[in-house]
Amino acid sequence: MTGARPGNIPPLDPTAATPFYRQIYDRFRGAIASGLLKPGDRIPSARALTKELGLARGTIEAAYSLLAAEGYIQARGQAGTIVTPDLKPQMPVSKPIPPADSGIAPTSFRPDSILPFQMGLPALDTFPRKIWARLGARCARAMQPADMVHPAVSGLPALRAEIAAYLQVSRGIDCSPSQVFVTSGYRHTIALIVHALLKPDDRVWLENPGYPPTRELFRQMQIESIPVPVDRDGLVVSDGITLAPRARAAVVTPAHQSPLCVSLSLPRRQALLDWAAGNDAWIIEDDYDGEYRYVSRPLPALKSLDRDGRVLYAGTFSKVLFPSLRLAYLVVPEAEVARFEEMTEALAAGSPELTQAIVTAFITEGHFARHIQRMRRLYAERRAMTAAGLESVLAGHMQIDSQPGGMHLILRLLGRQSDRELVAHMRREGLYAEALTDWMIEGDAAPALLLNFTNIDSQRTAETLARRISKLL
Repeated sequence: MTGARPGNIPPLDPTAATPFYRQIYDRFRGAIASGLLKPGDRIPSARALTKELGLARGTIEAAYSLLAAEGYIQARGQAGTIVTPDLKPQMPVSKPIPPADSGIAPTSFRPDSILPFQMGLPALDTFPRKIWARLGARCARAMQPADMVHPAVSGLPALRAEIAAYLQVSRGIDCSPSQVFVTSGYRHTIALIVHALLKPDDRVWLENPGYPPTRELFRQMQIESIPVPVDRDGLVVSDGITLAPRARAAVVTPAHQSPLCVSLSLPRRQALLDWAAGNDAWIIEDDYDGEYRYVSRPLPALKSLDRDGRVLYAGTFSKVLFPSLRLAYLVVPEAEVARFEEMTEALAAGSPELTQAIVTAFITEGHFARHIQRMRRLYAERRAMTAAGLESVLAGHMQIDSQPGGMHLILRLLGRQSDRELVAHMRREGLYAEALTDWMIEGDAAPALLLNFTNIDSQRTAETLARRISKLL
């Protein structure tokens, strides 16, 4: 049994309108909800906390009485006071949510947790951890002094070769290993492109609605974002040409537009390629979850149609493996390899070689391809079960968009409730959602919730969660 020391309690705010006993109550409840204090852990005695905080004994006892009345703690006589042993926290704590009128969330707008419907997470419960552990142990045992120096800044050669081979077969991209650059994630990928090909005050087309961190990244790098509308056929290329015909680049998600999940039509793809070729512009293809299409085989990548060397293809292992790998990759046109090699040397931001070695072994031995195939089947099932569970409870309040693929559902609100306000209420209740409104650069969007379904294991689970949402409507 572990215990919480008095010094671990955050300092109280004497200027706050909230009384001290309530501040103490809030701090203990938050520590229990977040897992910092676990069931069975001892908490400081009232006497110890009185001495530590310099408050009246009655103030501490009032806070403890409230915690005990709500079932958070139990007094055990001489054994002290502990967190209730069989307590199941109902309010997981995530990062603070901005007020409803504060605009978009910051770049790191997703919590480091696993909440129901949390966006950006694959099915972590089904990842083959035993296989991964075996490969990791083997790679660690095989390490030699040469493997312990600074990693190759462009990526482990063996991994670059495996990625090139995988993309040839699965995405129709003909590239050599030298064109593949391993990065530490999407943000690193975008930063590498900007440093290599763009300059401050350049203009770039962004999909509207679109992934919020992208525009924040460009703003930080002094690149002007031009919001281009998206319809059922994807990015409206003609609108982009009207708004900024001489833009230097366009960032697109052709397989499953983020977040609307529509696919960029073939005529739009060709129009976009023609625009880039005619204006010496670049297309950044963010293929974040192109493997997961459920109505037919995955669509070929836009890069596979590129005949003029204008498309930079960005992929990631976050969605097909797991996010904490911090491993992604970029395929650049052959004519730009030397420039990107020069830039990666300057930035020197190589990813850990041991991690790359494990991923390489995972691919080489066939586990990667089998995992994607299993996940494609599983996600199709979980998508259907989640949609059915939500519709059975929320049919009068929301309508679910029909989507060909992706890893999340779009729930259109039928009433007049703000999607931002509903998201804030859900977060406070330990449920995750993102508001479509927050993905808009400009203009209005019909209120909708974005809910990930990959970690929802049954229709019954979806129904239970839906009933919790219904109480907030």
